[in-house]
Amino acid sequence: MPVYEYRCSACERVFEVQQKISDPPLTTCSECGGGVKKLVSASAFHLKGGGWYADGYSSGGSCKEGGGAAKEPPACQGGSCPGCPSAS
Repeated sequence: MPVYEYRCSACERVFEVQQKISDPPLTTCSECGGGVKKLVSASAFHLKGGGWYADGYSSGGSCKEGGGAAKEPPACQGGSCPGCPSAS
């Protein structure tokens, strides 16, 4: 279920609520009864599954010009990596 962030206009409290997408948005603050407004906030995501790496690159190896498949090292960027064909 998604987590939504709200801000109370009366007490200025910012809080998060876990709701279904189909649930109506909250209208009142549970602390003071004031009106609340749903905030737009940055969401987090996590890449899972084969082909994804925590830092965006595969481990080890030298770069190859033009890149390639997901398991290959990243594309060469100006011949700055060791063993790069365009560095010579």
